[in-house]
Amino acid sequence: MLRYAALILLILLIALQVKLWTGQGGVREVWRLQHRVGEQKAENAKLKTRNETLQAEVDDLKHGDEAVEERARSELGLLKPGETFYQVVDQNADKSREDDKADGGH
Repeated sequence: MLRYAALILLILLIALQVKLWTGQGGVREVWRLQHRVGEQKAENAKLKTRNETLQAEVDDLKHGDEAVEERARSELGLLKPGETFYQVVDQNADKSREDDKADGGH
């Protein structure tokens, strides 16, 4: 009789272990969810940094004429009246481009 009770308890223990490791809400699923939570936290941190950068840029554009002027100069190439634009060209860069053209672009 005691032997049957021990066998039944052993079978029950094995069944519970299988459910614990492989069943819904088991250890494997918990590990997978913890991994997904970690990935999502990293993505959220990256997006938060990006949002803070964009918010600072919006605030600069709303309240600072310097930021508007800087963007107009860098992105649109605008100059103030009376300013002269000078472009400095590196001769070594031009020479390497000419060599590339002579090689057929390779």
